[in-house]
Amino acid sequence: LVFSKLVGLLLQAERLPLIWKAGSDGESIGNCPFSQRLFMILWLKGVVFNVTTVDLKRKPADLQNLAPGTHPPFITFNGEVKTDVNKIEEFLEDILCPPKYIKLGARHPESNTAGMDIFAKFSAYIKNSKPDANEALERGLLKTLQKLDEYLRSPLPDEIDHNSIEDVKVSTRKFLDGEEMTLADCNLLPKLHIVKVVAKKYRGFDIPKEMTAIWKYLNNAYTREEFTNTCPSDKEIEIAYADVAKRLVK
Repeated sequence: LVFSKLVGLLLQAERLPLIWKAGSDGESIGNCPFSQRLFMILWLKGVVFNVTTVDLKRKPADLQNLAPGTHPPFITFNGEVKTDVNKIEEFLEDILCPPKYIKLGARHPESNTAGMDIFAKFSAYIKNSKPDANEALERGLLKTLQKLDEYLRSPLPDEIDHNSIEDVKVSTRKFLDGEEMTLADCNLLPKLHIVKVVAKKYRGFDIPKEMTAIWKYLNNAYTREEFTNTCPSDKEIEIAYADVAKRLVK
């Protein structure tokens, strides 16, 4: 894994370059859940790749020539620039396939949609500046978090032994779709971590401790280098939201 400035954009052997928005210092990885999503996918697959951080305030001419009008994240492959995150994910899953690379797709379709509306509810909550609307927006966020907690708490079909006389009432899995991370986790975890950090900083809001399944899920992620080593610092996330999070003003 190599962190660098904008160099070596050509694909060399199987070394994929991932272009990521730089942090406030112009070099470290910045807050971007979409970049982290791709970073996690490549790491989980065991691919050799470069992460190139780009300071968008001083966008290099090389970047303009490579992908004019495009903001990171994107990857280059065989001279072609790929910019749509969902399509990049599909592309990586397709070309980085067994037997050399593991498949990361979720086995249960519900895992792909679990928590999918949390980030939208969080964004509406954190961007609101009207005190009268704050409570309703917070309830909306809590409702979506509760749905995720219930999904994580509910056993998956393969956790249920239909030949057993004992009912499995609570899931013991670590991640959305089982014991290992999948594409679903690569999508949700970066956003869920941002919600935790930003809501606490700018609204004094904590994910309720009663949502034990969500906290277990986050804590499991914090033990995995695929997540922690691809995650910007909490301070970097707070800086990124300094102008986005609105103060409640009467």
